[in-house]
Amino acid sequence: MNMMKAVCIHRFGGPEALAVEMLPIPSPVDDEVVVKVHAAGVNPVDFKIREGKFPLIKQSQLPVVTGRDASGVVEKCGIRATAFRKGDEVYAMPDFDRGTYANYIRIKPNEAALKPKTLDHAQAASVPLAGLTAWQGLFTYGRLHAGQRVLIHGGGGGVGHLAIQFAKAKGAYVITTVSGQDIEFVRSLGADEVIDYQKERFEEKIDKVNLVFDLVSGETQERSWAVLKPGSTFVSTLNEPSQHRAHQSGIRALRYTTLPNSGQLAEIAQLIDQGKVRPHVAHSYPLAQAAAAQEHIEKQHVQGKLVVVAPDDDAPSNLPALEGA
Repeated sequence: MNMMKAVCIHRFGGPEALAVEMLPIPSPVDDEVVVKVHAAGVNPVDFKIREGKFPLIKQSQLPVVTGRDASGVVEKCGIRATAFRKGDEVYAMPDFDRGTYANYIRIKPNEAALKPKTLDHAQAASVPLAGLTAWQGLFTYGRLHAGQRVLIHGGGGGVGHLAIQFAKAKGAYVITTVSGQDIEFVRSLGADEVIDYQKERFEEKIDKVNLVFDLVSGETQERSWAVLKPGSTFVSTLNEPSQHRAHQSGIRALRYTTLPNSGQLAEIAQLIDQGKVRPHVAHSYPLAQAAAAQEHIEKQHVQGKLVVVAPDDDAPSNLPALEGA
């Protein structure tokens, strides 16, 4: 039986709970394809799942392969597969029943799109989950359009740095809060106003906005009510804003969960290939060091994204590995 390497969780816990194991290579069913993974993105949800703090993954579902997004090449197609053919380079965000820290993964047609041509696999792997989170928060739920003002909290991170670029590409005026170390980075992405949250109170510095896109929560979320216009929208990826307060203020407020969407991935790829969006990957790790990658994103600030690269990738990225990893 053909086997592959995969990073699995048999129990919830710290980085030591991750184990590199040999598993059977999956086979495609119906309209699915099997993708040879060249690289996988590293996201905060990965360590939350590992720690047992993500509600959609229960103890009874273990063991699971971790990882939520990937880039690779279609290796085999199911009998009813029409969206992709063998040899296609794709990037994808599969559902929770299949993890991407592996050499191969089954992908459904609604979970993937052709990889941006201008990115290598490591760069492309950094995009799907963060990109869809940003896209859906801004446009599906936030209803942002050209000429509006958006405040993005946490603009220097994986989701935030893409959200800034998406909003600018669609003609919005972008304000973001970041730490001092990210000020020049987000300016280079096109942010119109940048607030150093360590030194300034954003609610005292900016005019009111049409949308708050909250990637931080906590006190930052509470203070954000002061900058929202009546009839505006308050969207969070973390904690749901107060519905009582939203009703009193005449504001739409919601929390959402990112869903796979092949059409949105295709739109994002087009923006990337047009030069309007560029993902930033800070460091890459080999698959065997997935635990170190998760510990990095959990305990240190990451500008942009981290990725893990499959060990038998025949086209490795030229991204630098983290010193000491």
